[in-house]
Amino acid sequence: MRIPRFIETALCLTAAFAGATASSAQTNSNQAWPQFRGPDGQATSQNQGLPVTWSAEENLVWKTPLPGPGGSSPIVWGDRIFVTGFTGYAVPGSSSGDLNALERHVICLDRKDGKILWRKNVPAIQPEQATVRDHGYASSTPLADADRLYVFFGKSGVLTFDHDGRQLWRANVGSKTHGWGSAASPLLYQDWIIVNAAVESDSLVALNKQTGAEVWRAVGLKESWNTPILAPVTGGATELVVAIAGQVLGFDPATGKRLWSCATGISWYMVPSLVRHQDIVFCIGGRTGGGLAVRAGGRGDVTESHRLWTLNKGSNVSSPLFHEGHLYWLHENLGTVYCAEAATGKMVFEERLTSAGQFYASPVCADGKLYCVNRRGSVFVIAAKPKFQLLA
Repeated sequence: MRIPRFIETALCLTAAFAGATASSAQTNSNQAWPQFRGPDGQATSQNQGLPVTWSAEENLVWKTPLPGPGGSSPIVWGDRIFVTGFTGYAVPGSSSGDLNALERHVICLDRKDGKILWRKNVPAIQPEQATVRDHGYASSTPLADADRLYVFFGKSGVLTFDHDGRQLWRANVGSKTHGWGSAASPLLYQDWIIVNAAVESDSLVALNKQTGAEVWRAVGLKESWNTPILAPVTGGATELVVAIAGQVLGFDPATGKRLWSCATGISWYMVPSLVRHQDIVFCIGGRTGGGLAVRAGGRGDVTESHRLWTLNKGSNVSSPLFHEGHLYWLHENLGTVYCAEAATGKMVFEERLTSAGQFYASPVCADGKLYCVNRRGSVFVIAAKPKFQLLA
């Protein structure tokens, strides 16, 4: 099973996690996959009956060419799919082109048949980063709610559209660039849109979702490309948690006040997003590899009081997921899938996927299966259980 290295075609897999077949799509039409890694950022879908294999002749609902490549994930709201892409400069397979011609695209497709309903072109605010390795300029996944769509394009800002494509506002969260580009995706908390703008301004930024006005800004974020998550804590409060170089940080999402920090022992930058179960936050990452579990809800430096375990296995790019008491993740270079006990960090299995190559995309769990997409366009389907089984 193959999809493009840069997603230049929307496939049946886009529709799968909100209903893979025509009949299931009808019965699940009100379900949403509204942000990066799903409804609560946990990369887990409750849908059943999803395919293990597909091809041009099997389990393909539709296939639609897109105007350009992109590294963002598609999201689903009702009968609409939203995704981003870019054209004009550094498009894989073509000459570099003119940096001044760089445009991002916000694309809306009909979930039933893949027809493009509308497309909005967003010229880059110059000067842009002239070289973004081979990751491109559209790596941040959109965010949707019942009325609006929110997209993040690095120094070109956060833009908001209604579901019919009318732009409502645009906000600047910083003007710096980086050779690895931008990657974090926006997050919704009550009336705030929260963006990890560590690349653009070393900040976490909250914007009013109605107006785009800045509500709060937390500074001091370094070497952080991951999307923040929300974690419930005892007493009904919610904390905003993000990983930076060497630390996991907890914030009050209403005010941006930093509440706690926990040392990770993971050096250098942090790309994988966090995952949680109840009030326990799990972190893996770093080029040198490593992981830990920390209980949210502390104050100050909680390394000694709230860090539950550490391990020396990790992933540089791909995010972990939690499923039925276990953590699963992929190593980006080794082509290895890992499973660990969430309560203890004890490794359950570590299996090399033959000829898998690099994994940058984060896996999704659905119907008892892990769907894992590598950079060459192959999908590995693995049983979501603490005994390794490659299904397809």
